[in-house]
Amino acid sequence: MLFDEVREILSNQLEISEDEIENESRLYEDLGAGSTDMVDIGMTIEEQYSIEVTEEALEEMELVSDIVSFIESNID
Repeated sequence: MLFDEVREILSNQLEISEDEIENESRLYEDLGAGSTDMVDIGMTIEEQYSIEVTEEALEEMELVSDIVSFIESNID
């Protein structure tokens, strides 16, 4: 499931337990992501799913579900 893959990416990048990450978790407030973390997460998504993640797209991502939706709408 895509959510599980995203949760693994976030867990590795933010060095937190996957158990702390829910679909409606806020990336900055709940999970402690910073702007540098988001750039790294974007690069990981680009590599893993062969899609482009623009700076604008990253800025619009506030919830874990936003990342999942972005990937779903951009993969073939």
